[in-house]
Amino acid sequence: MNTYIFIPPVRKPTGGITVFCQIASVLARHGHSVQLVMRESGSWMPQIADGYPDPIHWDDAKMTSDDLWLVPEGWVNSLALGLNAGARCVVYCQNWAYLFSSLPEGVSWRNLPVSFLAVSHSVEWFMQQTIGQQSSVLRPGIDTDLFHPPACKPGGAIRIAYMPRKNKALVGQIKSIFEARDPDADIRWVEIAGMDSQGVADMLRACHIFLVSGFPEGCPLPPLEALASGCIPVGFSGFGGWDYMRQLDGAVFKPWWPLRDVPWSGNGFWSADADVLDAALNLEKAINLWREAGPALDSALEAGQQTIRSYTMERQARTVLDIWDNF
Repeated sequence: MNTYIFIPPVRKPTGGITVFCQIASVLARHGHSVQLVMRESGSWMPQIADGYPDPIHWDDAKMTSDDLWLVPEGWVNSLALGLNAGARCVVYCQNWAYLFSSLPEGVSWRNLPVSFLAVSHSVEWFMQQTIGQQSSVLRPGIDTDLFHPPACKPGGAIRIAYMPRKNKALVGQIKSIFEARDPDADIRWVEIAGMDSQGVADMLRACHIFLVSGFPEGCPLPPLEALASGCIPVGFSGFGGWDYMRQLDGAVFKPWWPLRDVPWSGNGFWSADADVLDAALNLEKAINLWREAGPALDSALEAGQQTIRSYTMERQARTVLDIWDNF
């Protein structure tokens, strides 16, 4: 069986395409025949040196009925290449919000001869509720050689990292609310933007708190990177984040959907998406946690490290190989 993986035409870095390339790299390193397929030359792709297969153009893909065609959920039209060849078509849903975004009028997922992978328990549950599909869960992996805690966090002002790329206006509201309530707070806002992975990792290690503003999400990577780097995350889950997000004592929001059993305890202060007031109040709780130090902070940071042990590159690779063995 040959595996063909569709790489959508994008110009800027995306976590979803990075995950697709990680899958290809894992399969290639372990002897599977795998090919990345690009619709347009010049589309963005990450640089993955270890086992990274050279991509081919869409017109050069020669699939047969013995092959597997893997596509992202938001690119339904890309299924045509695999469907026309009679290949096994698999849709990897990395964000529940895009599951229905590109379905042509009159087309239903229930009527298409495809199977699914889900990026998280939350997304898998969403798919069960909406299209009646059960699927295997393939979670992303964090490079723990790159994202890891420092020997110690810097002293002085509490440093709060944030990424303005998603929901920038809500970040501004949270900052305004916080500063209105605590105008003299000894904190520093640290914007993370336009950096490579090494720069992001270095910045997170130098911060105490990570303000999470992204939603909707399938299984958000930045909060995992922050947890790996020894930060206390505060903010929104995007729904998909509840695959790993669990509340610390003092947080008030409670999800109404089912959560899977996990071995770790509270690892952040999580708010309902777009609830900027609760997010600002949770920032205060996270700052107090750092200032008071002691067992509560140690427990939260340890829960973060325990969380990350279920989201390593090694864990991702094992899951990929198990799923492809079943295919």
